[in-house]
Formats: sequence, C-alpha cells, structure tokens
Amino acid sequence: MTSRVAAAIDAAHEAGRGALIGYLPLGFPDLQTSIDAAVALAENGADILELGPPYSDPVMDGTVIQEATQAALAGGFRLRDTFTAVAEITRRVDVPVLVMTYWNPVLQYGVDRYADDLVAAGGAGLITPDITPESAGEWIAASERTGLDRIFLAAPTSTDERLDLIVESSTGFVYTVSTMGITGERAQLDAAARTLVGRLRDRGVEHACVGVGISNAEQVAGVIDYADGAIVGTALVRALRDGGVDGLAEATRSLAAGTARRI
Repeated sequence: MTSRVAAAIDAAHEAGRGALIGYLPLGFPDLQTSIDAAVALAENGADILELGPPYSDPVMDGTVIQEATQAALAGGFRLRDTFTAVAEITRRVDVPVLVMTYWNPVLQYGVDRYADDLVAAGGAGLITPDITPESAGEWIAASERTGLDRIFLAAPTSTDERLDLIVESSTGFVYTVSTMGITGERAQLDAAARTLVGRLRDRGVEHACVGVGISNAEQVAGVIDYADGAIVGTALVRALRDGGVDGLAEATRSLAAGTARRI
C-alpha cells in the first residue's frame, strides 16, 4: 500500500519545498478547540499533522507540552476521544493525520483494535516514541495488515545496527531526534541532527524528518537544507495557548515560509 505520509512529503518536494509537520496535543485547551486547531494547522501550511493524546507520564515532553497535556487530562480527555478527533479532522481537511502515542495506552486498548479504529477514523499511522522495532512485532503486523504508517525514532546514540533496523521497520519517514533529552544549544542540535540524517541516508532511508526544538522559519529552513521535513511542536502549542486558533494559524504560516528549498 502507498504511504499517505510519504506521498505528502513527496508532493512537498515536487512543489520545491520540504515538508512541515505540526504537532498538537489532543484535548487542549478542550477537545473541540484542539480539533479546530489541527484543521487550522492543515489550512495554513502543515503538510502532515501529528496529534498527541495526553498521557499521564509524558517522559519526552518539555514543560509547555506537559502543561497542555495535563490540562487536557484534567478536562476529562479519554482515549476514545482520539478517534473522534481524528475522524472530524480528516473529514474537514485532506492532510495525513499521525497519532504520536506512548505505547502503554495502545497496549491497554488492544493493538489490533487501536489500528482498526484509527483506520476507521481516517488516520494515517502512529509515531511511537517509547517502543523500539524489535519490541513492536504486534504493531508491525497490525500496520502491515491495515496499511497504517509506523514511524520509529532514531537518535544520535543509535548504533549503526539499530539504524539499519529502524530504517527497515519504518514507513512514511524516520523521526530523527537530535537529542533524547531536553533540547539544548541550537548549533549543537543542528550538527547532531545533520550527522544523524547523513547516517540514515547511508542506510537507504527514503524520508528523514527532524524534530529538534524548531521554533521559527529560519530554523525550519536550516533543517530543510539536509532533511525531508521539519517537525514543530512546542512553538505551535505555545501559539495556541497564547493566541488561540488565530494565533496558531499565524504561527503556522510563518513556519511554512521556511520550507522553500534553497536553490
């Protein structure tokens, strides 16, 4: 089956730019606003949406996203709301929707059931930050059965053997992180991500997209120099928190301006 996510990246490339992937937590500040916000992302330049169901122990998230997910949980977000949200978003915009989820909720819901419900809602796949390919046999089987994309994370600390496995196991793109902790100095992050993308290219990766605390168009442009797409999270969550859906739309347009490929 053709990957809708890979197709969206290829379409951006054909238009002379890299892909912009925008992350938002579901349920923040409330479920309906988070749906409207995701639609605004798609309508203002995001090529792919990455939506995060709130989780009680978000080990990878910085303060801004943690506060938003805690607010969503306090507001009564339930796991099944994920599918309600994805269904409404995909009804309103024709942009691939990925769910970025920790693995425990998928396991508790049932891997096959989760995959089937995500397909029924029009979702495109999962980004799974805390499960490695060798532990994901059940998910790999479910994704092959349903055609959902499975996106694993690669880090600078990954061995060559692990990168081979990640490239072989991922569809859509490989989520390339410059550091497995809180983001640090910008120049160092860029160097680490650039080196990691190069290693992935050596291993035959088709699409590598980078998430490194990117917060403005200039930083998007820097990533697009060497990667297939730029992933933005915190800057968009902050824009939604501080400026509502209109503020988010403006921030998205600004970020999208950085995706044009430099000649």
